[in-house]
Amino acid sequence: MDPDAEIDHGAPLTPYRQLAEILRARIRRGDWKPGRAMASETQLVQQYGLARTTVRRAIAVLVEEGPVFTVPQRGTFVTVPTSAEPDEAGDDA
Repeated sequence: MDPDAEIDHGAPLTPYRQLAEILRARIRRGDWKPGRAMASETQLVQQYGLARTTVRRAIAVLVEEGPVFTVPQRGTFVTVPTSAEPDEAGDDA
């Protein structure tokens, strides 16, 4: 999905799934660096015009799939790639 996409309330994919796809694309694009906090729930609610529960469901999908993790009272952070991933890329160079 396009990292700059907007939520389409008439689409067959639910808004929280659309948001999860958008956030995943933004992580891949590098909007938030590994080990750093991504946008807060409040910021995402305002940016995408969604309910907080919808934003939380989208984040929960990403937590379950692994690209982010949450720290209570601190926020949602992008997962740092495992040490094997950069080595594999380095071997090809």
